[in-house]
Amino acid sequence: MKRLSTGLADLDLILGGGLEPGSVVVLAGPPGAGKTILAQQICFANATAEHKAIYYTTLSEPHSKLVEHLRGFEFFDPESLGPKVEYVHLGDMLRGAATKDLEPLIDEVVRKALDDKPVLVVIDSTKMLQDFVSDHALRMALYDLTSRVAHSGAVLLLLGEYTPKEMRSGVEFSLADGIIELTHKRREPIDRRGLRVMKMRAATHLGSTHTVHITADGFQVYPSIESFLPEEVPPKSGRISSGIPGLDALMGSGIPESDATLVLGPSGAGKTIGCLGFVAEGLAQDERCLYITFQDTADQLVGMAGKFGWDFAAARADGRLVISHVPMGNLDLDVLASVIRHGLADGTTSRIVIDSLAEMAHAAREAERFPAYLRSLVGIVRAAGASLWVTSETRTFGPLDDPLAGLMFLFHNVIQIRYIEHRSEIGRVLNILKMRNSRHDHAMYACHITDDGVTVGDRLENLTGMLGWSVLRDGPITPAHDETSAPGPWRHGQR
Repeated sequence: MKRLSTGLADLDLILGGGLEPGSVVVLAGPPGAGKTILAQQICFANATAEHKAIYYTTLSEPHSKLVEHLRGFEFFDPESLGPKVEYVHLGDMLRGAATKDLEPLIDEVVRKALDDKPVLVVIDSTKMLQDFVSDHALRMALYDLTSRVAHSGAVLLLLGEYTPKEMRSGVEFSLADGIIELTHKRREPIDRRGLRVMKMRAATHLGSTHTVHITADGFQVYPSIESFLPEEVPPKSGRISSGIPGLDALMGSGIPESDATLVLGPSGAGKTIGCLGFVAEGLAQDERCLYITFQDTADQLVGMAGKFGWDFAAARADGRLVISHVPMGNLDLDVLASVIRHGLADGTTSRIVIDSLAEMAHAAREAERFPAYLRSLVGIVRAAGASLWVTSETRTFGPLDDPLAGLMFLFHNVIQIRYIEHRSEIGRVLNILKMRNSRHDHAMYACHITDDGVTVGDRLENLTGMLGWSVLRDGPITPAHDETSAPGPWRHGQR
């Protein structure tokens, strides 16, 4: 049987394909969690002149106020009010329920469902019915309602501000085919809303709590990436160029295709410029690229790339490059994962950059979740056959630190850029810390920022502090490194 779409592709995915016609679904949550907005958004997404949506209110806000609150949302269509989406107030029937009998109310809802054949029937709020009848009477009334409305084929959506205790014992939940819980947690600087499917009969739904945002576009949900189970993909045999002159030779003729590569380095070492070079190489090969940035805006990155002769503006215009700027204050792990997942959906994106990982982990403030999240993120990208290039910032001064303690095993390749003391100058060095299942060069090389971006220079022979126990210094000056001789590793390419 074809399921009813909620109008939100990601919510349908979470629900296992949408809502089953004739089913009873309880939408529970505290005030401000988004119950009314979601229910009405589903109404406007599905209602037609032949099969309308009927929205019943009990003793909640007046219809005029309810409609006024909808005018700021993109999904609201005033022309649909009446012909497609009909609001019905049940307050008068409830006031007459002094006899402790909900039968007239139930009969009216069932009659209209059978006569009008609506696609969706919403009752907001069902919990309020508890105030008018006994538990036994409520159980009988709701059983009568749910069984009879099911014959119409309409989805019956019951809303209420239920507590966790009520969700465990309420009659609505024992009768429901589906239970969707919305949450609203206070968290600085931005509160967090969530959605969790507690129950969904005849469907394989995605577990976990999924992030919810309410904007001018309405109710938006972002699936938790940990709830996906990416397919195991055999490693590819090809290699791709890093776009950094001199680096591919150190990595066995390039980066293994569809690998996840981590670039470590302090602020100003050239990580972002390296990212731009990685993307520029992909664009030169006519590949589609996605760049996730938390600090620099899209315009700033385009301008930075232009200084090295890379035309990112044209690539953005023709759709080969997508730059997604996520401000640190608004960063949410599920939103970020959705950006990447949708970017991979059509199978054309082959390179993804995240700049930078350590800042992302800090801003998201979900330390306990982060290892599982990162593992799932890498898995999703690899399953799509794309190559991932990620940066992470290390300490600028003092011994080398490990910003991703216990997580570097998730990356196939780890590249490190560090500062070095060379007499009266500060230079840069680069080395390959690891490559999984691939031979690579283990030496330290001079690293420069030139008109071609980040470049790898000469091999350095005399270094101390290579493992981070002390400041990285080069050793005694040899003739090859003397400033009076031919250009050495620190003179070549310096600006």
